[in-house]
Amino acid sequence: MKLILAIVSNDDASKLSSALTKSKFSVTKLATTGGFLMSGNTTLLIGTDEQNVQTVLDIISENSKKRTKIVPSTATFDMGVYSSMPVEVAVGGATIFVIDVEQFKKV
Repeated sequence: MKLILAIVSNDDASKLSSALTKSKFSVTKLATTGGFLMSGNTTLLIGTDEQNVQTVLDIISENSKKRTKIVPSTATFDMGVYSSMPVEVAVGGATIFVIDVEQFKKV
């Protein structure tokens, strides 16, 4: 048994959760925050048998894409003058952990 933790962008979470459920995988969604942008994320908990791990990883990959976003950034100049300059950063995609499960019970 494996537990897959997938941290994805809120923008991808609903589509990904639907795709996993459609493929008969049970999914638990947790609202999380993190990353250097401190933006909202969703952490999905997916329990599955070892032979299904690659299928789950493929579904995650198909439904959580990286994209670029323009965010404000501050730059410091001489004399303490600050200027806000937009910066393009990569957002989205998924961070995935696959963990061995020693025991699983539904009560």
